[in-house]
Amino acid sequence: MPAPDLPANEAERLKALEAYGILDTGSEQAFDDIALLLAEAFDAPIALVNLVDADRAWFKAALGTSGMTGSSREVSFCAHAIAGAQDQLVVPDALADPRFADNPLVTGEPHLRFYAGRVLRTPEGMALGALCVHDVQPRPKGVTELQNRMLEVLSRQVMAQFELRRAIREREEGVQALAESEAKFRAIADSMPQMVWSTLPDGFHDYYNARWYEFTGVPPGSTDGEGWNGMFHPEDRARAWARWQESLATGELYEIEYRLRRNDGIYRWTLGRATPIRDADGKITRWFGTCTDIDDLKRMEQGKDLLSQELSHRIKNIFAVVSALIALSAREHPEAKTFAGAVRNRINALARAHEFVRPHSEVSRPTVGDTTLHTFLTALFKPYADDAGMSRVIIDGDDATFDDQAATSVALLFHELATNAAKYGALSTPQGRVLLQTRNAGDRFILTWSETGGPSVAGEPTRAGFGSSLATLSVEGQLGGRLERRWLPGGLVVEADLPATALSRRRAALKTG
Repeated sequence: MPAPDLPANEAERLKALEAYGILDTGSEQAFDDIALLLAEAFDAPIALVNLVDADRAWFKAALGTSGMTGSSREVSFCAHAIAGAQDQLVVPDALADPRFADNPLVTGEPHLRFYAGRVLRTPEGMALGALCVHDVQPRPKGVTELQNRMLEVLSRQVMAQFELRRAIREREEGVQALAESEAKFRAIADSMPQMVWSTLPDGFHDYYNARWYEFTGVPPGSTDGEGWNGMFHPEDRARAWARWQESLATGELYEIEYRLRRNDGIYRWTLGRATPIRDADGKITRWFGTCTDIDDLKRMEQGKDLLSQELSHRIKNIFAVVSALIALSAREHPEAKTFAGAVRNRINALARAHEFVRPHSEVSRPTVGDTTLHTFLTALFKPYADDAGMSRVIIDGDDATFDDQAATSVALLFHELATNAAKYGALSTPQGRVLLQTRNAGDRFILTWSETGGPSVAGEPTRAGFGSSLATLSVEGQLGGRLERRWLPGGLVVEADLPATALSRRRAALKTG
């Protein structure tokens, strides 16, 4: 007896059969009724819903088998059916078919002679088994058109039942997995020090962790929906509500600081954050957020800010005291008046740089604008305006973020250049001008000082004065850059080539990060 061939996709077929979870399950009326209807349509004593496993054929429903629940795969007619190219197999007389003539089920009990089966195929094309009928008498005429149609329709009904069963099973597994996932989420959320909350896509709050109720002391469920806004300080409610509505409308991350009422009635500063969760199409399905108590941290920062402002104010006063001491000393020593004036000017330049970048309160903050290089230099060059109030030092090019890391060195460099220009260069004549071009060149930042309209330049000086040495030290020693001077007939050109990270700590941090 030739063994039935294995389908080419046998491994995938067996995985598909296992995925349905039907093997070795109990009898079910739906499948028994299909077997009964098929037997009556064929007027046959045996009808089977037969699934072919790796080494056996197992009956999900069986009529006329005297209690048999299956057979070996080697003797199964349905094993031949699923290995064929067609979805239907009809054997009019098994004794006349070399595939079955010496089959034990043909030569012995129950002496099968006729078989008609329709392959049970998944939507993905995997053959799970067959719906079939057997007779102990041969049927030379095979099957009628009506019987053939009956096999086709009923096999689809069997597969529909299989698909329904799989869907129910997957749904139950999904519900169980979701319940387990939710339980894990709640356990994790309740163990977190932050207050955790969640909303529906429209912003309706439907979940808070235990920490929220512990902090606020409100009854569970009392802050669902929009009730959370009543927990904020009255001065913060409108601002928090507007920010939340903006996030809902745009899908942007939600982040805000507000005062949240604790269970003892005290308002504490809190950092609120929320992130939207999106599906594969980018649609928001839920918002997850946290509230973090930052009141202690905020008080520490405020204390540090006050200390920084006080120290900075004292430094400002020190500049003023030193400048006054130099002026008094110059009165006692008239011969040092010129030198003292130069020193005072340099100290005043440092004081202006310090005033620009030092920590400020809202009252003491300068009104010149944000801390950028161009804003800083514009303030530095204000003393060099013409009679109409127009600056004679024109700043053009790329701007850059700027902080106290570079303020002192930049102030000294351009104070020396402007002072020398006012004494000997372009700014010493009414028509003279200076163009300061700034250029971002990747990891470098280049500043070019070009004087025009001043006295003709005879050439490079024979010796470098203190101011020139100070400018070189500021650029090359403090900022890690290169300073080049070109003494052109039309005016001095100075180029400071700096690392781009030299101008601010933030840019340096981004570069290293």
